[in-house]
Formats: sequence, C-alpha cells, structure tokens
Amino acid sequence: KMAEKQEEPSNAQNGEPDNAEEGEGKKKKVKREDLPPFEIVTGERLPAIFFKFQFRNVEYSSGRNKTFLCYVVETQGKEPVTSRGYLEDEHAAAHAEMAFFNTILPTCQAGTRHDVTWYVSSSPCVTCAQRICEALHKNKGLRLTIMVGRLFMWEEPEMQAALRSMKEAGCKLRIMKPQDFEYVWKNFVEQEEGEEAKSFVPWEDIQENFQYYEEKLAEIL
Repeated sequence: KMAEKQEEPSNAQNGEPDNAEEGEGKKKKVKREDLPPFEIVTGERLPAIFFKFQFRNVEYSSGRNKTFLCYVVETQGKEPVTSRGYLEDEHAAAHAEMAFFNTILPTCQAGTRHDVTWYVSSSPCVTCAQRICEALHKNKGLRLTIMVGRLFMWEEPEMQAALRSMKEAGCKLRIMKPQDFEYVWKNFVEQEEGEEAKSFVPWEDIQENFQYYEEKLAEIL
C-alpha cells in the first residue's frame, strides 16, 4: 500500500500567490462548480514549485486540482520539426488536454504525421478521454503517447472504461518512471536565473508509487 500523504499545499504550490486575499475558510466554502473559469496558461517551462507539488505521484492528491501537461510534438516531413511546451488549467472551461487539441494541434501542418508525447500530472478525466479518442479516430497521422504521474479516480468503472477506450483508439498510456520525472525536470522546469541547473532530486516513495500505479494500469487495461 502506498504511503498515505495528506499534505496541504501552500497557495504558491497550487499556482496562486501566497497573499491571496480570501482566507482559507472562505475558500473552502466555495463549491468547485461555482468557481470562475481560469485561463489556460501556456509556456515553455513551469516553475519548479508547481512541478514538485503537482507532479508528485502520491495516491492521495489533496489540493492537486490542476492538470499540468508538458508536450513534445515531432512533425514528420521533408524537414522534421520538434516543438515543446506546457499547458496548465485550474477549474478551467477547457482542461489542459482539451486546450492542446484546440490550440496546439491546429498549428501543426495537416496531412503530415505527428508523434506527440504528453507528460501529464494525472491521467485524463472521462470527457478528455473521449476527446482524445475522437482526435485519434479523426486524425490518422496522429500518434499519441501519454505518460502520467498518477491515475485519476482509477477505481471508478467509467474511468476504467475511458482508459481502455483510449488504448483501443491507439493511444499509448504509460505511468511515469523516475527517469521520466527527471526528463520533465530537465526539459520543462524553470531553473533559477544565474544558478547552475539543479539536478532532479527524487522524492521518497517515487519508485514504489510508480510500481503501484503501473500495476493498477495493467489490471485496468
């Protein structure tokens, strides 16, 4: 059984400034569906504090209510092109996975093959899984590999069915190994200016948690 970690993040870890005006008590009273849609944030590198909190592969993801999606798009053609960046959402009208299809993929040339790899903090929700399946059925030149830090609501039967439908549509689903977290750290996380790049420091239980999720995913698929 995985270590049960119920850490509460600071606002900064959640991607909000620590001097957020509302008090914690006030915030907790707001129902999730009442929150305004947040903008999708895009960029090349995400702050280290977000990575360390949001990508952590613990089972109990208290406070981890964003999706962080780092992507690599390799477009095959006369001159192969590679683009990369990240998207994040929070109570957004569109989740990061949807935003990728709405904003990033249309900028890629139609009619060419795109090998896309996502490194996502948690696996897609049911609605996003359906959109992924639609995109793969519609775009025969799209190859999608999704590396996930942890499985989202994997005990729910409809979530398990959604994961299986993604596999059937041709999506490769993988759990991030410690080496994958290190890859994201090196390629998608901001390093402090003027400092030498800090090496990735694996957290306690990273390997154990990876094995736990890998077993769960194998059982589901």
